[in-house]
Amino acid sequence: MKNILILIRPHQYVKNFFIFLPLFFAGQILNPALAINALLAFIAFSFSASAIYILNDYYDIAEDRLHPKKKNRPLASGALSKKTAILLMLLLAASGIYLMFTVSTQAMVILTGYILLNIAYSFYLKHVAILDISIIAIGFVLRLFVGAAATGIYLSMWIVIMTFLLALFLALAKRRDDVLLFLDTGKRMRKVIDGYNIQFIDTAMMIMASVVIVAYISYTTSPEVVQRLHNEHLYLTALFVIIGIMRYMQISFVKQDSGSPTKIILKDIFIQLTLVSWVVAFAWILYS
Repeated sequence: MKNILILIRPHQYVKNFFIFLPLFFAGQILNPALAINALLAFIAFSFSASAIYILNDYYDIAEDRLHPKKKNRPLASGALSKKTAILLMLLLAASGIYLMFTVSTQAMVILTGYILLNIAYSFYLKHVAILDISIIAIGFVLRLFVGAAATGIYLSMWIVIMTFLLALFLALAKRRDDVLLFLDTGKRMRKVIDGYNIQFIDTAMMIMASVVIVAYISYTTSPEVVQRLHNEHLYLTALFVIIGIMRYMQISFVKQDSGSPTKIILKDIFIQLTLVSWVVAFAWILYS
C-alpha cells in the first residue's frame, strides 16, 4: 500500500486545487451545490492525474534509475510490478473520466484532452525544450477550465493568463534543478536538459516573475473586474503575490532547491503563510 501511494502521488493533488479558483474568484465558494460539483471534479481530476503519474513512471524507469532520488520510486526500484502499475493506471483513468462525466460532459471532454495531451507529453513532447514546460503550464490552465465547466462559472481571461504565466515560472524552476543536477553529477536525468542552461532559465524565470506580478496588478485594478466584483481594494492582495514570488526565487537562486514545487509548498512555512495570508485577504475583501 505504501508503494502504491508513492506511485499515485497524492501530495501532487495540491495542484488540482486550481479547479476551485473560478468558484473562489467569482465569490461563489460558499455556494453548496457549486462547491460539491467542484469537489467531485477535483476528485475525478486527481484520479486521472494519478494515472498520468503512473504512465510517466512506467515510461521513465530507465532514466529514473540514474536519478539519486527517483531511483527509489516503486517502478524504478522494482518494489511494484509493471503489471500492477498498468492495471492501477487503467482503473484510475476510467474512474476519473466516468466521475467527471457525472459532473459535466464539457468537463469530461476537457479532462480527456488533458489525458491525451499528457500521453503525448510522456512519449515525446517532454523531450522538446520550451514545449515541455509549456505543456505543464497548459495543464494548470485546463484545471481552471474543468472548474469553470463543472460549476458553470464565468472564467476571466485574467485568471487564465496569470495561471499560465505562474505555472510556466514554476516549471522553469523545476528545470533549473534538473540542470544543476546535471552540472553536479554529469548525468542527464532528462534528454530535454540539452535545450536549457542556467543563464537561459534564470533570465526566463525573472521575466515570468515580472510578468506575473504585472498581470496580477492589472487584474485587480481592471475596470471590468472592479465592476463585476464591486470592490476597488483587491489590488492590496498584490503584496502577498510579490512576497510569495520573491520567496520562491530565493529558494531557487539562493538555496538551489526548486526540484518539486509541490514539496516546497507543503514544507516551506514562509510560502504557506504567504498563501494563507493571500487567501484570507482576498476572501475578506471579496466576501465581506
